[in-house]
Amino acid sequence: IKILLKGLRSPQESVNDLSPIESFRIPTKEELRELHEEPTDPQAQQEIINSIEEVYFSNDSFDIVKYELERLPPVLSLQELEEYRDKLKQQQAAVSKKVADLILEKQPAYVEELERVTSLQTGLQLAAVICTDGRRHLNIAKEGFTQTSLGLLANQRKRQLLIGLLKSLRTIKTLQRTDVRLSEMLEEEDYPGAIQLCLECQKAASTFKHYSCISELNSKLQDTLEQIEEQLDVALSKICKNFDINHYTKVQQAYRLLGKTQTAMDQLHMHFTQAIHNTVFQVVLGYVELCAGNTDTKFQKLQYKDLCTHITSDSYIPCLADLCKALWEVMLSYYRTMQWHENHDQDETAVVSSVSDGNNVIGTEENSFDRNYVKKKLEHGLSRIWQDVQLKVKTYLLGTDLSNFKYDDFIFVLDVISRLMQVGEEFCGSKSEVLQESIRKQSVNYFKTYHRTRLEELRMFLENETWELCPVKSSFSILQLHEFKFLEQSRSPSVSPSKQPASAISSTVTLFEQYCNGGNPFEIQADSKDDETEDVLASNGYESDEQEKSAYQEYDSDSDVPEELKRDYVDEQTGDAPIKSVSRETLRSRKRSDYNLNKVNAPILTNTTLNVIRLVGKYMQMMNILKPIAFDVIHFMSQLFDYYLYAVYTFFGRNDTFESAGLGLSSSRLRTTLNRIQESLIDLEVSADPSGTLTGAEERKEKVPSPHLSHLVVLTSGNSLYGLAERVVATESLVFLAEQFEFLQPHLDAVMPAAKKPFLQQFYSQTVSTASELRKPVYWIVAAKAIDYEQMLLLMANVKWDVKEIMSQHNVYVDALLKEFEEFNRRLNDVSKRVRIPLPVSNILWEHCIRLANRTLVEGYANVKKCSNEGRALMQLDFQQFLMKLEKLTDIRPIPDKEFVETYIKAYYLTENDMECWIKEHREYSTKQLTNLVNICLGTYINKKARQKLLATIDDIDRPKR
Repeated sequence: IKILLKGLRSPQESVNDLSPIESFRIPTKEELRELHEEPTDPQAQQEIINSIEEVYFSNDSFDIVKYELERLPPVLSLQELEEYRDKLKQQQAAVSKKVADLILEKQPAYVEELERVTSLQTGLQLAAVICTDGRRHLNIAKEGFTQTSLGLLANQRKRQLLIGLLKSLRTIKTLQRTDVRLSEMLEEEDYPGAIQLCLECQKAASTFKHYSCISELNSKLQDTLEQIEEQLDVALSKICKNFDINHYTKVQQAYRLLGKTQTAMDQLHMHFTQAIHNTVFQVVLGYVELCAGNTDTKFQKLQYKDLCTHITSDSYIPCLADLCKALWEVMLSYYRTMQWHENHDQDETAVVSSVSDGNNVIGTEENSFDRNYVKKKLEHGLSRIWQDVQLKVKTYLLGTDLSNFKYDDFIFVLDVISRLMQVGEEFCGSKSEVLQESIRKQSVNYFKTYHRTRLEELRMFLENETWELCPVKSSFSILQLHEFKFLEQSRSPSVSPSKQPASAISSTVTLFEQYCNGGNPFEIQADSKDDETEDVLASNGYESDEQEKSAYQEYDSDSDVPEELKRDYVDEQTGDAPIKSVSRETLRSRKRSDYNLNKVNAPILTNTTLNVIRLVGKYMQMMNILKPIAFDVIHFMSQLFDYYLYAVYTFFGRNDTFESAGLGLSSSRLRTTLNRIQESLIDLEVSADPSGTLTGAEERKEKVPSPHLSHLVVLTSGNSLYGLAERVVATESLVFLAEQFEFLQPHLDAVMPAAKKPFLQQFYSQTVSTASELRKPVYWIVAAKAIDYEQMLLLMANVKWDVKEIMSQHNVYVDALLKEFEEFNRRLNDVSKRVRIPLPVSNILWEHCIRLANRTLVEGYANVKKCSNEGRALMQLDFQQFLMKLEKLTDIRPIPDKEFVETYIKAYYLTENDMECWIKEHREYSTKQLTNLVNICLGTYINKKARQKLLATIDDIDRPKR
């Protein structure tokens, strides 16, 4: 059957799909063979087919195997199974035979019908080709003629309608999406663009108001415009703390579009005022809360004035610095705002002048009016803003008591306030009266307390001072001390006021120009003390080993002195002048009497002197910062010098015995100065006085007890020339201190108020200039004790002066006196090995000793009872011998009081009339000396009557002295 079916298939394979027999199973060869072998009884086969169950004829597909297995009995029997299997095989065979018979029966009809189908298929394919070609030709004709012409016209009309509609739709879409775009532009801070867009949208909305979808858009856009103005105001307020050119330009352009330029300027000033208040409050609040810790006090509810009282001493300075930094940022923003308007006005003026059009006259006038309004408003706002700043800082300053602050801390506060006042002067030309007054009172009170403490410290230093030499370098200058660094530094905005010289010329660069692009003038900077060290001390008092060796060499001649040590410099009028040039006259006048040649010419000063100089530097720093209290500071500074002068005089120069000798050791100016110091500064009463009045207590509070010399200082030893080394250090350190005050006079004069300058002039003329005059009384005491003048009087008393012949040999007392001077010279050399003895000091010592010796000679000659002409010649011989030997010991010329002795000796030869005139002219001699002279001359040139007359004359001269 399968072979037969294959032979009947059409060449067109697709036709097979229509064959129904494909659903049947075609019997195999074996099955067909079996079919042939089996009986072909039709009836029997029909019965077998009829015996097949109905389920096998149903259209529903089912699992035949499962079905047959489920039908098996519970108990299986091989025989029954085989029988049932054979039955199924018979049924299958019958069916297969039936199918094969049906196929063979219908075979001719099938072949015929298949040929018809093939023929029909070929015809249909040909028809399809014909139809396709026809439709293609029809389409060509349609497109080429009818549709093209009419379609063009229709599409053109439709296009015009759609373009108009599209424009409207796009506009409506843009209007509907305005909120989104406006939000984006505001986030980008494009305020001019946002306002421009909003105004354009309002105009467009009025054009398309006939559309119902945008009927409410007008009111919505108006609300949006108001919202933009609010955000614009917020943006304007940001300018106050951090000015940005691009940001401010956008804001101004936006206000100009709104036509509210003047309103913007009014709002800007309100924001600046608010920014100052908010800034200072937040800064102070931050420090108060930080210091308060976790307390429950609600500081935010306090007023700014009350809040300032809660600042602690530790946080006061950093808070002040941050406060000024924040206020500086606000003022800098205002300054840059003014700069922007100036530049913008110049640019606009240039543009207007280059494009002059009659149609723009009205707009130009309006812009000019706005510019003038803005300019005046900004200029007026300068003083208002600075006044607000002053008041805020004043409130902060007065909120804390500064009296217990350390000096450096208080100086820093003054530095900051002075810098702030400098800012104010550059900002609006203000003199900052509010700030000056607020800090002046605190400064005066602070400085009184500080000065009182420093005076007590000075007294303690002086009472513990052993008057040893402080070893400083020969190049030492007070400008090398940290306290005086501000005198060397040029005045520039980057230097704090306490570091600036009072007389420096202000730099042309302002603080605003310097810090315009960054930085802050109130940044806390480490003091230069941390980075620099003072190089003023010499090692062991000498600056090299060679100089140290030369310090102990005997001074025999100039040839033994190294050249560098010969280059000594000493001002003969004021002593050493380490910071001044050396005159040739001084070099020529330097001879062997100058005992400072065996040491380097370093300034002579003590630790106490150095401390006083440092104090002066600190006082000047404060005075330089706060010029309104300059007089108080200079007055206190003068007290430091007064007290040092009084202490040196009290320790080394006061001696009532020698003062009463009437030798003019202390000038009237020096005595007046000492009396003034004692009355105004020295507390001579006991410290506790219960009977004293309140006024007296207040007056004594301004005074200091008189200092007492340290018990370590010995002034009674002859070997040390009665403390000559200590006296030299003390006196010459005072002279050095006076020189430094002289050096500082121009700086003090520059800051002293004009009305108070007479005080400064009087201080220098009456006090500072008397420092060198203190040498005479101080060194007189040494000279009076260094040589035994009493022994010389005893030796002179043993000499016989009524000799009858002229003697060629001088008396022994001359050699004894010269030996005393040689010993004095030796001890002076010994002292000079410890302390450099300047030329003026050695000159004064020698002058005092020689003067005392000469006066002792006159006193010895006045004690003579009998004297002949030969005796007078012997006196002259002795004196000439003394002068000759003395001139080899000292270089002082002329010899002091030489004429005093010679004149007295020569007076022996005067006649009566000449004697009377001589007595009236020479009142420097004592009554005893004049009387003795008259008595000795009796019988030689004067008779008794003349003697009485001369004695009466002497008595008349002496009477006013009593």
